[in-house]
Amino acid sequence: MMFAVEEINRNTKLLPNMTLGFHIFNAYHNDERTLESSLVWLSGQGPTIPNYSCERQGKSKVVIGGATSELTVAMGSLLELYRFPQVTYGLFDPLLNDPGQFPSVYQMAPRDTSLPLAMVQLMLHFKWTWVGLVASEDSRSENFLRDLQEEMVRNDVCVAFIQKIFYDVTEDDRYLSYFLKKLFCSTARVIVIYGNTDTLLTLRFSKVPHTLLYRMWVTSSHWDIAKKPGYVYFDNFHGALIFSDQTTKIPGFKHFLKTINPAKDPENIFLQNFWNSAFGCAPKIGKGDGAVCSPNASLDTLRLSYLDMTMSHQSYTVYSAVYAVAWALHEMFLVRSEMQSNTNGNNSGAYPWKLHSFLKNVQFNNSAGNLVVLAEKKNSVANYDILNYVTFGNDTEVLVKVGEFVSEAPAGQQFIIQQKAIVWPRTWGEPLPSRCDKVCSPGFHIKALEGKPVCCFDCAPCPQGQISNQTDRDQCMKCPEDHYPNTERIHCLPKRVTFLAYEETLGMALASIAASFSLLTALVLWVFVKHRDTPIVKANNRDLSYILLFSLSLCFLCSLFFIGRPTATNCLLRQTTFGVLFTVAVSSILAKTITVVLAFRATRPGSRSRRWVGSRGPIYLVVFCTFIQVSLCTMWLFLSPPFPDADTHSDPEHIILECNEGSLIAFYSVLGYIALLALGSFTVAFLARNLPDTFNEAKFITFSMLVFCSVWISFLPTYQSTKGKMMVAVEVFSILSSSAGLLGCIFIPKCYVILLQPQKNTKKCLKNNPIS
Repeated sequence: MMFAVEEINRNTKLLPNMTLGFHIFNAYHNDERTLESSLVWLSGQGPTIPNYSCERQGKSKVVIGGATSELTVAMGSLLELYRFPQVTYGLFDPLLNDPGQFPSVYQMAPRDTSLPLAMVQLMLHFKWTWVGLVASEDSRSENFLRDLQEEMVRNDVCVAFIQKIFYDVTEDDRYLSYFLKKLFCSTARVIVIYGNTDTLLTLRFSKVPHTLLYRMWVTSSHWDIAKKPGYVYFDNFHGALIFSDQTTKIPGFKHFLKTINPAKDPENIFLQNFWNSAFGCAPKIGKGDGAVCSPNASLDTLRLSYLDMTMSHQSYTVYSAVYAVAWALHEMFLVRSEMQSNTNGNNSGAYPWKLHSFLKNVQFNNSAGNLVVLAEKKNSVANYDILNYVTFGNDTEVLVKVGEFVSEAPAGQQFIIQQKAIVWPRTWGEPLPSRCDKVCSPGFHIKALEGKPVCCFDCAPCPQGQISNQTDRDQCMKCPEDHYPNTERIHCLPKRVTFLAYEETLGMALASIAASFSLLTALVLWVFVKHRDTPIVKANNRDLSYILLFSLSLCFLCSLFFIGRPTATNCLLRQTTFGVLFTVAVSSILAKTITVVLAFRATRPGSRSRRWVGSRGPIYLVVFCTFIQVSLCTMWLFLSPPFPDADTHSDPEHIILECNEGSLIAFYSVLGYIALLALGSFTVAFLARNLPDTFNEAKFITFSMLVFCSVWISFLPTYQSTKGKMMVAVEVFSILSSSAGLLGCIFIPKCYVILLQPQKNTKKCLKNNPIS
């Protein structure tokens, strides 16, 4: 304030021919004493008389004060009666900005609405999600805590505890013990303090054992850690981070502090008292109890706890307030001198309430080049420097700028921190997390606990098919369809492509079996063709035997369509070829069974069945049955044909190449039709098994169809329960085993007689010793 007044008085362009002065009155943390000081100022020195001024010439035009909102309100209740302008240099308070309640109050400080956001950005940067809050018991702190908690909730940062500090330091020690116990038991490593020196927080924490306070403290410059009595051991706050309102260096201020001396200004009682306290000496003999101060003593040699040589935010606000008043007075006197040219320059009698219109419109650039505006709606939002409080063993301390928060910057560029420049608390050594629970490592995700804050959670492994490659993930990520998680569920690995290939053991074995049985069937056919005129071959329709053997040979070979990499061609041919060939085989068996029945009936005298024996009727039956299956397959291929597909879900580590059947209804219709023919063949053969015919095949057909039906009945549940290439292998095995069953049960006994016992392959011998 003194620096600003001296600058103004030296400025010939501001308040020319006038000298700006000031009166200083004490303010108390008590409404009654505050009102008393205000009355003393209004009425003059001595006993206060309301509504009277004992000063012969009242020269006071405005009040600069109100370090806290409470003081401003206490003074404003009286000053408003006389419409005295009151310019405050304390923190911005929305309550005081109400022109209806406080029309004569002007706030110099910028809005600090961005402070909660700035602090939360710091928490997020260092992953501090479990934070304790300590604040003074006043309306401003209540508003700050509310805004801070809302911002923390929006960013998933939790409050570990909230502790209020009251004004009355004479409270029972039980309250302090309760606070210390809460602080000691809390797992929060980071604590935010908000308040001001008027709450006497310094004295509070001076009683706290330093062993309990090795935490990271985050505060604002409104509660100045560095300003403390010399006897307070404040190493507890080493490493604290302070959000200080950004100010611009005022030219000449540091030189002013270096050259100021009570010897040059003996009437300044405040400077004399401060000199005596800071240097432990008296300005001159007879003043104070200590030794006489050295004439070369300078403020720039003092510790930070006594004086910060840089201009603090509050000092900057006081400096701007003095200039705002000076410019308002300048404009008021300028207007008045134009209106009353006969005032002879005596403007001291101007009423203070007339200054309001000029204060509301005052706008100027201070010596730092910053625009200062007092208009109600033009208060700018504060920007902050982030300062690191560092103490040293020789009881010295410094504030080091390590970052800043610029509220007007674009999103993502508001917060800047130089992490390597930060000096951390003694027990830290490096930035540590402040968390409610342990870190959920990669491969796990956060699982919320009912009734607990969002920061207090459990860690659950990622579900099947999902990974988490970062710590503290809310949800795990699904791997792409062509990838699968590793064992730890941290990374996605590419799936290997697989199918029933000829190169692998299973595929090679099945292909070899199919080829061998096909060759065996061809040999049986060759045997039958070679011995086509023998009784055994001629019995039960020789042509049907040829058709059956030929179809069985192809049935074995059609299984090869199921082995190898699926393509569009073999997907189309796979099931349809299988269906048609098996229909030919089963319908041939059905025709052979009917032939047995017709042959028995033909032996009866006058039987009409005799004309069907030896006719082409059974061949027509095979063609008719096959035509129905071909029609079904044709409709299948036209409406919803099979196609190559990739199964990425059945096997978590493989992509299975397979043929999608297209229409399951068509697929099961084909199988169902074959099953219907097989059931008919089995039924007829079973009923004709005991017919007294020498060449009766009914028993062999019955047993072969029993094997056939057993294989395919067991196929259905097995096929549905397997996936991937094993499903293909099951179908191939069923084709081979059912075909082998038909071949073995019907033709092996006949081949045995033809090749090993040819003497029995005569009509006479067979009549005496039927093979059935």
